[in-house]
Amino acid sequence: MRNVLGRISQALQNLYDRSELDVISKALCMELLGVGESDYWLKSELPSDKARDELLDSALERLAKGEPLQYVLGTAPFLGMDFKVGPGVLIPRPETAQLVEWVESICTGRRGRMLDIGTGSGCIAVSLAVRLRSWEVDAWDISPVALETASYNAKANDADVSFSLHDILNEQGSDCEYDVIVSNPPYVLDRERQEMQKTVLDYEPSLALFVSDNDPLVFYRSIARFGQNALKCGGRLFFEINPITADALAGSLDGMGYADIEIKNDIFGKRRMMGACWPGEKQS
Repeated sequence: MRNVLGRISQALQNLYDRSELDVISKALCMELLGVGESDYWLKSELPSDKARDELLDSALERLAKGEPLQYVLGTAPFLGMDFKVGPGVLIPRPETAQLVEWVESICTGRRGRMLDIGTGSGCIAVSLAVRLRSWEVDAWDISPVALETASYNAKANDADVSFSLHDILNEQGSDCEYDVIVSNPPYVLDRERQEMQKTVLDYEPSLALFVSDNDPLVFYRSIARFGQNALKCGGRLFFEINPITADALAGSLDGMGYADIEIKNDIFGKRRMMGACWPGEKQS
């Protein structure tokens, strides 16, 4: 084990600080190489294994180039479940988990139908389907790769979700009525690229991350406009948001007739979630 840990440290010590390296080392040993927890902590000697060494070498080469650990492992944890991830979908983040928990707190004890727009890995839709078994859950994405990944994650986590291919920017209407629409759409401004980590810029899908500085609310407006007809009266809209555009988005939703607009902070104290109610009649 000490030899394995030494190889990991030698390959990555110039790229990561000690705390990050410890997390990566544990994940590589236990999740990639299948080392038991007691053997890891006791630093037990491992028998020589050519296949294991080749697997570790490949992982270290990818990590040294800046590829995210979750892509190297092929999975990411989210709310106690494991989600398959790859370059075609965003890696689930703690802020999104808070959005799921907020929706769950509103919907628990009720029955209804909800839609996740821009599902990506399916982490929102799958988690809500597992936590709210009495609800019907639909999920849309413009990416066939994302839908394939999300469908896999639904099956792996025993979640009943109906997935379909849709482009919300060109969606004309819906055959269904929803009690809840939830979305984590692209919201990072182009000008924020310079602040992003290289691992994100080089590997995670830009299509799911960035919006033009000139029209940062384009996805939110399209979803809210769709909700005017797709939401039942009294239905709820939930978004993950960019703190920079929070006030502008709240004003836009107010102008479109939404009520009870609420903003919540994430675990880092940033305005990261917004909820609103659709109280009106269907729009013509």
